[in-house]
Amino acid sequence: MTDKYASRRYDVEDTARIDTGVLEHIPFDYPESATDIQYETDEFTSVCPWTGLPDFGRLVITYRPRRRLVELKSLKYYLTSFRNVGILQEHAVNRVLQDLVALLEPESMLVEAWFNERGGLRTHARAQHPAT
Repeated sequence: MTDKYASRRYDVEDTARIDTGVLEHIPFDYPESATDIQYETDEFTSVCPWTGLPDFGRLVITYRPRRRLVELKSLKYYLTSFRNVGILQEHAVNRVLQDLVALLEPESMLVEAWFNERGGLRTHARAQHPAT
């Protein structure tokens, strides 16, 4: 029996398509406070870089700002830009962390994702700044 799926592949975009240019920040008026901020979405999607099959997950971003907050509409557009990008689940959380730390320069940040089950396995990945 031949594997009719062996050569099947969906279009996958390169990580260069992740739109960091859309990200904007706004001033945080209380830098002396110990304020923790958390954003959550159940709509995070990317695709497997090898098969092009979609990965769906819940993404949570938690951070303690210094002087900047991420503007939420820009965050939504940024996260949506992952939609057809071929990126490993474990790399996706690190890429989000890297891009947001560069934008916001926070005191600390944690990016976590719980990806839907594929092949009987669920993935929970987390990346943090500063690294411990």
